[in-house]
Amino acid sequence: MQSLAMIENWPVPTAAAAVVTSDGTLLGSHGPTAHRFPLASVTKPLAAYAALVAYEEGAVELDEPAGPEGSTVRHLLAHTSGLAFDEHRVTAPPGNRRLYSNAGFEALGDHIAKATDIPFAEYARQAVLEPLGMTSTTLEGSPAKDGVSTVDDLVRFAAEVQAPRLLDPRTVLEAQTVVHPGLKGVLPGYGHQNPNDWGLGFEIRDSKSPHWTGDSSSPATFGHFGQSGTFLWIDPAAGAACVALTDRNFGPWASEAWTPFTDAVLAELRSR
Repeated sequence: MQSLAMIENWPVPTAAAAVVTSDGTLLGSHGPTAHRFPLASVTKPLAAYAALVAYEEGAVELDEPAGPEGSTVRHLLAHTSGLAFDEHRVTAPPGNRRLYSNAGFEALGDHIAKATDIPFAEYARQAVLEPLGMTSTTLEGSPAKDGVSTVDDLVRFAAEVQAPRLLDPRTVLEAQTVVHPGLKGVLPGYGHQNPNDWGLGFEIRDSKSPHWTGDSSSPATFGHFGQSGTFLWIDPAAGAACVALTDRNFGPWASEAWTPFTDAVLAELRSR
């Protein structure tokens, strides 16, 4: 795909990108796709997928207590537990506001580790990474932000989410469906959003503006971006997913580069 070559013009030391369709076909890639990049918050969808495996295995229930009082596994996955951004401090009642929270995902990891009697990073490896052949990916440290991976590995993950083998497709559909519709909140880097829609570990585009995906991205687009200059989106209307990883922290350069890049990718997909 010619549009992927746009990453050469990004003001970053290193970048790699790829597009994979809903049937698992790699349509194109560009850059060092085997290079390991820090994922920052693109770690969260991987952690969420592991949590959903734990749910399907019966180790946890989505509506069992987890995190602060009154919160559940579902609240933690959907950033509605009331925990603060980066500290284990309650700032709102569960289900009341969309408070984007690294602490919430850390509480989720702790909860699953206790429920399975396996450290969360090891559980995620056994449940998700190893079955998908994601041999260059690690989730050591915070399940909110400390993952390291490659474009090659994330293509495998993006293919799985579009055509699930590890999970029941109905579970993945629930993960990309809004939890607690209508909640306001801040999308980091893009300001207040009303509503600030989220599924189970995946951010949902809907009508958010501004946003890190394309102006032509469908409202059903879901995924995540990371402060390390990384993103993964899946657009069901386009029948494809795109991964882009860099080694420059998110900033104005990303806001300026990512949207036209995504629009170019989607235009090329439509022209095929």
